[in-house]
Amino acid sequence: MRGTKSLIDNIDWVTVGLYFILVLAGWLNIYAAVYNEEFESIFDTTQRYGKQLLWIGTAGIIATVILLIDERFFSTFGYLIYGFIIMLLVAVLLVGAATKGATSWFEIGGFKIQPSEFSKFATNLALAKYLSTLNIRMKDLKTKLIAAAILGLPAVLILMQNDTGSALVYGAFVLVLFREGLSGNFLLIGLITAFLFVITLVFQNDVYQLPFEVELTGGWMLIIALFIMMGLVFYLNRKKKQILLFSTVIFIACSGLVKSVDYVFNNILEPHQSKRINVMLGIESDPYGAGYNVNQSLIAIGSGGLTGKGYLKGTQTKYDFVPEQSTDFIFCTIGEEWGFLGSFVVVALFMSLLLRILFMCSRQRSDFARIYGYGVAAIFFFHFMINIGMTIGLAPVIGIPLPFFSYGGSSLWAFTILLFVFIKMDADRLEVL
Repeated sequence: MRGTKSLIDNIDWVTVGLYFILVLAGWLNIYAAVYNEEFESIFDTTQRYGKQLLWIGTAGIIATVILLIDERFFSTFGYLIYGFIIMLLVAVLLVGAATKGATSWFEIGGFKIQPSEFSKFATNLALAKYLSTLNIRMKDLKTKLIAAAILGLPAVLILMQNDTGSALVYGAFVLVLFREGLSGNFLLIGLITAFLFVITLVFQNDVYQLPFEVELTGGWMLIIALFIMMGLVFYLNRKKKQILLFSTVIFIACSGLVKSVDYVFNNILEPHQSKRINVMLGIESDPYGAGYNVNQSLIAIGSGGLTGKGYLKGTQTKYDFVPEQSTDFIFCTIGEEWGFLGSFVVVALFMSLLLRILFMCSRQRSDFARIYGYGVAAIFFFHFMINIGMTIGLAPVIGIPLPFFSYGGSSLWAFTILLFVFIKMDADRLEVL
């Protein structure tokens, strides 16, 4: 067991410093988001900023405890931690409290905890432990299937809680699999699928007049375009017999996707989710309904200008024009009060944290720690990109927090655990043989 002095020397204090800067900035912006001149104290625990300060204090304790635990604990008990969180995800479906349509919370008295936030940490542990096992190769079908099961089980359980946003976060782990040897073809297929899905949504209900008084919907026009493209591919490679089979399979798969979009959009997604996507893509306008949050967020951010209105002087924020301004839409408070420059600084801090985590990954001597670190970076990147994208209208509103900024004890604790476990692994890397 190393001494305390050795541990302190090996901790990556740059990452720890970035963490505390982000947490402090987050707390100050939560205070600004709910600020009222009648509030007597910034430490008032009946208000959100006061409660968040308690979460920050306990998060500091959790981080300290993690740094004192032997890093081998996390690799040894990775599967057990994962199994325990899976049981909690099942239990919350049975006895959990519903909040805003999602059954994602355990409520004990006035205390609420959301297991889905901690499941990202547990899943990252389990995935890292599996992929770091000897003789595991990403090229093997068995490896792909088991990795998909590790990721898919919590995602499905969270989806059953009606928390689509948190379930989508698990798509970030594809970046980890890609880094560990997953073929780039899977990423290409994913991008093509997303592109076809969006294009079909935009054009499927349009009607096109063809010669001989023939009318076709946009969906059928896309299928015809796919048929022509596959025919062209076959013509250019007609000497290769396997191209015919390949082109046929691709055409059938893409056509099936185009024709299934309507079913998925109207029967699998919730009505409010479908509405939000339509508004984001410009298919329909609903400025006082599904598009209200984003419109008000854009107004708040735009009104901040270059340098902002000043701390605690945001009118859009002060008069509650932006719903969820201390949670999912916390970034609009930054934009209004600190302006473009303040927003740039926050983005730069997040990017610095991501780059630092990637740097730490590159120097790990343990495959487990390296893979876990890439998982940390992928999760942070997804939350950061989608949350800010939501507030400026570039991503659908799926309700995921901005790490260290959005109000909430569960998310702050979960992100703290996720990051400090990797900081601990990095501090102990020199002892890995």
